[in-house]
Amino acid sequence: MSNLKILVGCKRVIDFAVKVRVNSAKKAVETANIKHSLNPFDEIAVEEALRLREKLGNNVIKEVIALTCGPPKAQEQLRTALAMGADRAIHVEVGKDDNDVANILQPLAVAKLFKAIVEKEQPSLVIFGKQAIDDDASQTGQMLAGLLNWPQATFASKVELNGDKLTVTREVDGGLETISSKLPAVVTTDLRQLFYIFLRFFIIYIF
Repeated sequence: MSNLKILVGCKRVIDFAVKVRVNSAKKAVETANIKHSLNPFDEIAVEEALRLREKLGNNVIKEVIALTCGPPKAQEQLRTALAMGADRAIHVEVGKDDNDVANILQPLAVAKLFKAIVEKEQPSLVIFGKQAIDDDASQTGQMLAGLLNWPQATFASKVELNGDKLTVTREVDGGLETISSKLPAVVTTDLRQLFYIFLRFFIIYIF
């Protein structure tokens, strides 16, 4: 199989280094004037999509598309994905600010939005991070697979493609588990190899 598209979920979250505070109303986390970044596990998902393309070549993987659902400022996270090497980005704009998004975008709502984009873009593989560091729900990928009736592989530590066959290795309590399925499929990643981190530090050092 050639000319594959990979769609990657990219969530805007409060930066992992920020000390989270409750807002003055005592009803939610303070998000105003707080640094946000791309969810670290979704960053790993982008890295894995790019690693697959580098390994298999542009003739096999035609396009890597980053997708986010969120307020206007979520464009910042899409720019991060594009800077890493994604070919294109899609922004489903929801809410005016991060507080709106927290109330509107529960995992099932996000999965339904992704389903609409998948039906339009027709990717062969959708990759999410295993969870978001803000709510730790770990639900969106599984819900999307259910809505699409696609096979899924969660908490992947290694992802391989061979034609229309997907092979995923997962870390389990007893060691490693290998799962195989046909494409199209949904994968959530728990990879620990940060392929682009050295390049990022190099660019920061130079500029």
